[in-house]
Amino acid sequence: MQQEKGDTHYRIDNLDKSILMALMDNARTPYAELAKRFGVSPGTIHVRVEKMKQAGIIEGTRVQVNAKKLGYDVCCFIGIILKSARDYPRALAQLEALEEVVEAYYTTGHYNIFIKVMTRSIDELQRVLIHRLQPIEEIQSTETLISLQQPIDRDVTP
Repeated sequence: MQQEKGDTHYRIDNLDKSILMALMDNARTPYAELAKRFGVSPGTIHVRVEKMKQAGIIEGTRVQVNAKKLGYDVCCFIGIILKSARDYPRALAQLEALEEVVEAYYTTGHYNIFIKVMTRSIDELQRVLIHRLQPIEEIQSTETLISLQQPIDRDVTP
């Protein structure tokens, strides 16, 4: 598997995959602990992680937040049909300004854009749809799908 970032090429091996899986499980695992687990030096772990960062394989670390614990009880997906394909940049800029939009995808098929929206209630979702999403002039129509649960949530396997 070859990854690119600029002109940097880096092919990951089994040690890199093991490091990635361990860091995906807990990004705060000390390099010394990883080194012990994989039978290499902490310096080797550091070098491998830095090379994967430079190659764009590792893009950073982040805290994963439980949206439900913060009161965001409604998750929905909205398929958006634009009036014209050339409206994409303007529509995307306006969608990006909506804090309730947590993910957006430019897609093929029936919808031009597919977004994930998180709100605290159905009433709040209704306000977002009526007062924030539908007024975007570049949008021709939308279809909203409310998520009842998320039984699978995982990253790709390296």
